[in-house]
Amino acid sequence: MARAASITRNTKETQIALTVNLDGGESKVRTGIGFFDHMLTAFAFYGGLGLTVEARGDLEVDGHHTVEDVGICLGLAMREALGDRKGIRRFASAYIPMDEALCFAALDFSNRPFLVFDAEMPQPMIGTYDACLTEEFMRAFAVNSGLTLHMKALYGKNGHHITEALFKALGVAVRDAVQIVGDGVTSTKGVL
Repeated sequence: MARAASITRNTKETQIALTVNLDGGESKVRTGIGFFDHMLTAFAFYGGLGLTVEARGDLEVDGHHTVEDVGICLGLAMREALGDRKGIRRFASAYIPMDEALCFAALDFSNRPFLVFDAEMPQPMIGTYDACLTEEFMRAFAVNSGLTLHMKALYGKNGHHITEALFKALGVAVRDAVQIVGDGVTSTKGVL
């Protein structure tokens, strides 16, 4: 059974078509924000995911609506692709260094969404990407996928490196957490 899902979201601010496959595949991302495309591509690569994103947003305003709405769509697609979550490892974590930066992600596909985000961004902009949007993306992704997500930049001086390490840490942890390791639900309650 394919663990994949497609989501379409059309608002007055954004038009998004997104597909995720938990078991791999092609990665093709176009959001109109170069650095964000780079981050989503890195996330998919290190997550072992197939990911296609076609997004058009009101970039003449700024990138906020596009980044947040892609996070919403990715979260919804992840939730659908996980189905009843039977057999998944559920928990995972990863430390990722990138040059002078070291970042951490710990997560639980618990169906109880929560985000703890502790990552100061030394520079406000990374190309045309507003560095504060990383937290907005992570919140939208966590809430809509039913993910408890803790992220921390332990240290770093370069916003590009910090952000990239966070997205890669998320990918590595997601890859581990969605692996099928059994046939039951990984919960003492019997349900997630």
